[in-house]
Amino acid sequence: MLEHTMRQYYQQILVAPVVQAIGHTISPISVTLLAVVFGVLFIPLLLTGHTILAVACLLFSGYLDTLDGSLARHQNNSTPLGSVLDIMADRLVEFSVILAFYLVDPTEHGLPTILMLGSILLCISSFLVVGIFTPNDSHKSFHYSPGLIERAEAFAFFIIMILVPHYFKPLAFLFTGLVILTAGIRLVQFAKVSQCFSKTEGQADASF
Repeated sequence: MLEHTMRQYYQQILVAPVVQAIGHTISPISVTLLAVVFGVLFIPLLLTGHTILAVACLLFSGYLDTLDGSLARHQNNSTPLGSVLDIMADRLVEFSVILAFYLVDPTEHGLPTILMLGSILLCISSFLVVGIFTPNDSHKSFHYSPGLIERAEAFAFFIIMILVPHYFKPLAFLFTGLVILTAGIRLVQFAKVSQCFSKTEGQADASF
């Protein structure tokens, strides 16, 4: 949701100037891998009580994730491998965050973190499947279907969970519900679009 509404301003202010500054000095895949490094660093930082540094690493990892795609387009260097690595890197960082939450208190955080992982698995499956079967009309490698909870909202939840740990469980359950709702809304919207597309194809066939 924030991706859809705020990306233009975020891109202009925080991403485009950096892309212009670094130009062709670094490869997009290197940026993607660097995002993974900072995301995984979240685990030891949170477990050792360095919450502010953990938040900073998470935010920087998210920033690098937005930078790599813009850099690839700037260099005219977008590749299927880059797209695959980007998606896998995102999931690895998200898993690292949830694993860190679990390790902080396995007894209390066990069920909430499992539910969070399950909801993310369901949501990313809906995202990828809808992307496969929907014609792509964007600058991305495949169709991008926006949702109620996207990566920006997920990071906002993660940061609040870090800063207000006493409310971790209700926040985790709320996050799980909203992510599942996102997957459901995406599938309903796709069903409506696919029905319209089927009707259009039927009318075209009947005209011959």
